[in-house]
Amino acid sequence: MSDAPAHPFTVADFDFALPPELIAQHPAPERSGSRLLDGRGAAPLDRRFRELPSLLSPGDLLVFNDTRVIKARLFGRKASGGGVEALVERVLPGTHEVWAHLRASKSPRPGSRVHFAGRDGGSTAFDAEVLGRCGPDGSLFHLHLPGDPFALLERHGHVPLPPYIEHGDDADDERRYQTVFARAPGAVAAPTAALHFDAEVLAALEAQGVARASVTLHVGAGTFQPVRVEQLSEHRMHSEWFELPEATVDAIARTRAAGGRVVAVGTTTLRALESAALGGELQAGARETDIFITPGFTFRVVDRLLTNFHLPRSTLMMLVSAFAGHERIRALYTHAIRERYRFFSYGDAMLLQRR
Repeated sequence: MSDAPAHPFTVADFDFALPPELIAQHPAPERSGSRLLDGRGAAPLDRRFRELPSLLSPGDLLVFNDTRVIKARLFGRKASGGGVEALVERVLPGTHEVWAHLRASKSPRPGSRVHFAGRDGGSTAFDAEVLGRCGPDGSLFHLHLPGDPFALLERHGHVPLPPYIEHGDDADDERRYQTVFARAPGAVAAPTAALHFDAEVLAALEAQGVARASVTLHVGAGTFQPVRVEQLSEHRMHSEWFELPEATVDAIARTRAAGGRVVAVGTTTLRALESAALGGELQAGARETDIFITPGFTFRVVDRLLTNFHLPRSTLMMLVSAFAGHERIRALYTHAIRERYRFFSYGDAMLLQRR
């Protein structure tokens, strides 16, 4: 879904060459010790993330995504002995059922069982029954688990690190691939711009008079998928569940009335806010969104965006280009590569002004 008009861009316009060594494999030693590229002005400014409070004004509102990453990756075997890797995409509320991506030499059939191992990779921890195919395009598998999915995943699952991170998950990933204010479990990818916040930065923001509010958007694995068609109009966007509380709608209204700015922490927060305003007015509530934000989109809520650096040819590259301007984003990414910024989930951040 998008209200962007037709435009001449193709997916190649959002491509760039990235030296592999700039893909961050581990987080910075301290959350707020990462770098921050200030892209608001005519020329980019190199800063540290802990400077963020000084870049905002009293009366501004930071909106965070308070989703919590679940240990969504599982390893196991089919009854035939063939290996299976699962990535739980969605836990169905009030049930023992999930939707999951399954990687196997041959897809398991409905009615078959998958034996999932514990975190040590040893004996079977639990069995899951394959109920059939599911999802908007039938690419996912509907599984029934023998107990509460969240509890089983927490005990036996692995942190679902992005595909470009080359090491297996460890205790540091359990701590750092999670925001300090994560609350609602359901995401299979972190809202990465929020990973830079720590208690000291949050306290400094409060002292600066910057208010806070939250949304919940459970980030799906589709966030890492490149756009595989050249014409943007042909891309089918993945769907994600989000909830916008009435308290956040009220906080945004107060901010607007007082002349403050709404700052989205991450593209997931921006997608939730702009999805909730597609009808013209910001509407609280819970629903699905498949919003696809490309250049020409009319932004109704967000004034500034705090974001990490995104994958080439991705929908998120298109989103930030729509927000700040295509040429500006290209210039900022060129600067970031030249200055050796760290990219992607464990990388550095950037502060953008709406064009």
